[in-house]
Amino acid sequence: MNIRSLGFRTDVMLLRMGGSTVTDRGDHLVVRTPRNPGFWWGNFLLLPAAPTPADAGRRLAAFEAGFPGAAHRAFGVDGTAGQAGDPATLLALGLTAERDTVLTADRLTPPARPVTAPGTTEIRPLAGDADWAAALTLRLAWTRPAEGTELTFLQRQVAGHRALCEAGRGTWFGAFTDGELRAGAGVFTDGHGIARYQVVETDPGFRRTGLAGAVVHHAGVHALSDPATHTLVIVADPGYHAIGLYRSLGFAGTEQQTRLQGYVHTP
Repeated sequence: MNIRSLGFRTDVMLLRMGGSTVTDRGDHLVVRTPRNPGFWWGNFLLLPAAPTPADAGRRLAAFEAGFPGAAHRAFGVDGTAGQAGDPATLLALGLTAERDTVLTADRLTPPARPVTAPGTTEIRPLAGDADWAAALTLRLAWTRPAEGTELTFLQRQVAGHRALCEAGRGTWFGAFTDGELRAGAGVFTDGHGIARYQVVETDPGFRRTGLAGAVVHHAGVHALSDPATHTLVIVADPGYHAIGLYRSLGFAGTEQQTRLQGYVHTP
C-alpha cells in the first residue's frame, strides 16, 4: 500500500525509525509498537479510505486480529482531504473522527514575538541524563497524566525521542530560562528530504512568552541547514491556537489528516 498522506507518511517514518513494525496487508498497513502497547497511534491500522457499511466488519476483524486484546481501536485514513466516512458506520464501530491540519514549509520566518520570559534564555539541543529528565518533567507539567498507564506511556515516549536523537535521526531543542527547561520541540528525518516536528511543548507558567515560537524556528532552521532536507512538516489541531503560531513562522496548510479512534467497551 502506497501512503498518499504526508502526515501518515511521516508518522510511519518516525515509527519505523523508532523500531515499530509496519506490515503491508495489501489493502491496509498494520503498524505495531510492541514496547509501548498503550500508544494508540503506534498500534493502528492505516486504511486506504474510510470504512464503509460494506467493509466495516472486515476492517474491525482486521484490527482485532492485528491487536488481540487491545483496549482501543485506531484507524488512520489515508488521503489528503480529511474524509472520515459515514457517521453511522463510525458510530457502529465505536469510533470518533479527529482531523488535524498538515502544514509544510521550505523556509521559515523569524518569530514576530520576542522572547519575554524573565531571565536569560538559551536554546540548545538536549544532551545527557539531566536534560532528558527535565524533558520528562516538562511533558508531565502540561499533560498532567491521571493514571499510571499514562505516566508509563509518557516515560516511554520521551525515552523513544531520546533514542532517536542519540541515533542521529534528529535533534530535540530546549529553551532553557535561567537553566530550567521551559519549552521544547523535536525535529526528525530519515535522510530523504522531509523533516517532521514532534511535540511542541511549553511549561504552563511560561506560555505566551515567545519560547515556543523561538524553539520551533530554531529547530526548523537547524533541520534546513542540511542540504538533503527540503521540506519541514508539522501537524496541528486546526482549532488550537498553536496553528496560528506555525502559520506566522511560514508554515502553510497542505492537507487534512483523519484519525478514527475509540475505546473497546466490554460488558
